Amino acid sequence: MNSILQLRFSLVLAVSIATCLASSMAVAQSVCLPAPRLLTTMPMGGQVGTSFDVKITGQHLENADELSFSHPGIIAKKKLGTDGKPVANTYVVSIAKDCPSGVHEARVMTRLGVSTTRAFNVGTLAEVTQTKPNTTLETALKLDLNSICNAVMTRQKIDHYTFVAKKGQRVVVDCASKGIDSKLKPVLIIADEQGMDLLVERRGGALDFTAPETGKYVIKVHGLTYDGGPYYFYRIAVRSAAEKEIVPRLPSIQTVSAFSWPPAGLTDELIRPEVEPNNQHAQAQKITLPCDITGSFFPAADVDTFEFTAKKGDVWWVEVASERLGRPTDPSIVVQHVSVEGKKEKLTDVVELSDIPSPVKISSNGYSYDGPPYNAGSSDIIGKVEIKEDGIHRLQLRDLFGGTRNDPLNIYRLIIRKAAPDFALVGWGLHMNLRNGDRNALSKPIALRAGATMPIEVVVVRRDGFDGEIDLYMENLPQGVTAAGLKIPKGKSRGIMLVTASENAPRGLTSASFLGQATINGKTVTRPCRMASMQWPVKNAWSEVPSPRLLADVPVSVSNSELATITIAPTEDKVWEVTAGEKLTIPLTHIRRSEFSGANITLKTFGAGFERVPAFDAPLKAESSEAVLDLAKLKTPPGEYQIAFYGYAVAKYQENLEAVASAKSELERAKIEAEALSLEAEKLVLNSKTASQVEKANAEKAVKAASEKVKSAQAAVKTADKLLKAATARAKPKDIVDIIVSKPIQIRVNPAKKAK
Repeated sequence: MNSILQLRFSLVLAVSIATCLASSMAVAQSVCLPAPRLLTTMPMGGQVGTSFDVKITGQHLENADELSFSHPGIIAKKKLGTDGKPVANTYVVSIAKDCPSGVHEARVMTRLGVSTTRAFNVGTLAEVTQTKPNTTLETALKLDLNSICNAVMTRQKIDHYTFVAKKGQRVVVDCASKGIDSKLKPVLIIADEQGMDLLVERRGGALDFTAPETGKYVIKVHGLTYDGGPYYFYRIAVRSAAEKEIVPRLPSIQTVSAFSWPPAGLTDELIRPEVEPNNQHAQAQKITLPCDITGSFFPAADVDTFEFTAKKGDVWWVEVASERLGRPTDPSIVVQHVSVEGKKEKLTDVVELSDIPSPVKISSNGYSYDGPPYNAGSSDIIGKVEIKEDGIHRLQLRDLFGGTRNDPLNIYRLIIRKAAPDFALVGWGLHMNLRNGDRNALSKPIALRAGATMPIEVVVVRRDGFDGEIDLYMENLPQGVTAAGLKIPKGKSRGIMLVTASENAPRGLTSASFLGQATINGKTVTRPCRMASMQWPVKNAWSEVPSPRLLADVPVSVSNSELATITIAPTEDKVWEVTAGEKLTIPLTHIRRSEFSGANITLKTFGAGFERVPAFDAPLKAESSEAVLDLAKLKTPPGEYQIAFYGYAVAKYQENLEAVASAKSELERAKIEAEALSLEAEKLVLNSKTASQVEKANAEKAVKAASEKVKSAQAAVKTADKLLKAATARAKPKDIVDIIVSKPIQIRVNPAKKAK
C-alpha cells in the first residue's frame, strides 16, 4: 500500500500548474509573422506511373494534412502505419503515366495555410533513394544505367556510386542540385574501380564519359566546400547514350528573369539555324528580315555575324534569349551600317544592345534594404534598331562572359521583328524597407490569416514600345478571399495586387489565375502574371545570398486558425466619391486582435494617383482613425481608382494559442485518468489484504498490473506537462514587425463643375 500511496503523492508533486502568459520583449526582433515553409521532400521526385513514400520537413508545418502538387497528375495521400494512424509528415505519392516530365511544385496545407513550394521532379527513368551511408569505396551504391538516385550529402564526406559499362560505351552522368532547390554546389567525378579519378566537373555541368575498358566505374560526389546536411540534397542520373546523341540536362527550375520569355505566340515554324563559320565580317551569314535564328556561343570567344539589307526609316526590334533559357551568358549586340569607300568597307555604328534592365530598382545586396530582393531584369536583350541609311547592315552577337567558356550548351535564340507591342508580368510578396535595414529575404506564400490583406508587388517588362496602363486581377480564389489589383499606370513599371481574406473566411486552398490586361492597338490583351519566391528563407543576407525563382502556379490559401493582428478598413464598403480639387475624408475602423509596441502606425498610400498622399499616423490602440486626401495638392484627374493604406507595426505575436489550450486540456485529462487509476489501485491493495490464501496470488497480480498502469499514467502526465510548457513557451509574446495593409478602397473622382 505504501508504494501505491507514494506513486499517488509523487504524481501530485510532479504536476505543476502552467503560469499565465505574460508579454515580454523578444531578444531579437523578427520580421514577418510565421509562415509555413516546405523545405525538403525525400525523395525529390519520381518516375511516371509509380507510387512511393515521400517524407517532408519544414517550418511551421503544424497540423499538416494535404500534400498537393501544381500538376493534377501527381496526387498524395497520408501514409497510414500498422496501427491505422497517419505516419507523421509522410505521404504516399502517385504519379500518373501521362504526367509530363519536368519540374513541378509540391506544397502542403497546414494550420497557417499553404506552405511555400519545393521543386518536385517527374521523369521516365527508374528511381532509387539513398537509404544508408555510401561514403566509402566499400559502401558504394550500385546504380543501373538509365536510372536516377535521390540522395542527401553528408557534411565533409564523399558519396560513392558504381556502374558497369562496356568498352567504348558512352555514359552521361548528371547531378541536379541548385536546379531542384538544393543548396549543394556539387563536384562530380568519374573514377576507375580503384577510385582513381578519370574525369572531374566542378562547375555544375554533366560528365560525358566513354569507357576505355569493360568493367566497373566509380562516381564520386561531394560539395564544392564539402558542405552537407538535409538541405544539400541532389539527384544523380546515369544514362547510356549513342555516340552523337544530345543528352538533355536534368530539368531545372527557372530564374525570375525567365518570366519575360517567350514572347506571346512564338512558335518554331520560322526558326533557322546559325551557320558556322560566321565569326569574321567576310563570313557573315546572309539573312532577311524578319528572322528567327537559333545558335550557340561556341566555341570560346565565338562571335556570330549576320548580314541583312534594310531601308532608311525602318524600325526593327531585336530580342535575344539565352540567360532566360537558363544559360550563364551575357549576350551583346552591335549593329553597323556597311558602305564602301574605294575598295575598303566603312563600318558605321548604328546601335549597341545589351541587358534588359530591371523594371524597378533592386536591392544592392540582394535583400530589402534599398529595394526588393528580386531582380526581374536579365542579361538578355530587348532593343530597338532604327535604320538611318539604306543598304547593308551587319549584326554581331557575342557572349560577354564567353571568352573562356567552351560549352556548346550555351545556346541562344535571336529574333528580329517589326514592332509587336506586348508585356510580361511577375509578382512576389512585398518585402519591407525598414530604416535600419531588413536583411530578411523570405519566401512569402499567399497564406492568409482571416481578416488580413497581403500585398503582392508586380512589375512589368514592356516589349516593343508598349507603354499603356495594365489592370491586374485574380480568379479562382478560395471562398471568402478577394483580390484588388492596383493597376500599373501608363509608362510605369510597378503595381500592387492586394489579396484579402474576410474575417469569417473558411479554411481553403486553390490554384489561382493571376492576370494582367491592357489595350494594345485597340485590342484587349491578357497575359499571365508569374509568381516568384525565395528558394530558401534567408534571415540575414549578409551571410547567405538569396536565391529567388519562378513558381509553376499561384497557390492561394486562407486559414482561420489565427486571425490578422489588426484589420484596418473603411467604415463603409462603398465607392467613395470626391470632386476633383477637393478634399476627401475616409473614416477607418481598427479591429485589433493583438497588442502592439508603439502608439501609432505610420500609413502611406498604395495606388496610382494617390501615392503622393503624405504619410499620416493612425493610433494602434484606438478603434478608429481617418485619412484625409487633398486632391488639390495631388492633382488627381477624374476617374475610377483603387487605393490602400499600408505601414509597418511591431505586434506582440503569440504563436498557436490553440496548442496551449489543447495541451492544457490533455494535461487535465491525463491527470484525471491517473487519479482514477491510483484510486483503483488502492482498492485492489486493500482487497488483497482480506483475500483468501487461494485468491492471494490473483490479487497480487492485479495489484502489480494496476501499479504498472499508474506508472504509465504518471509518465503520460509528465509528457503532457512538458508539452504544455513547450506550447506555453512558444506562445509567449514576441515582437514581430509586419506589413499592415488596409482593405482596398474604391474612389471615384468626379470632374469639377465648370464655372458659369
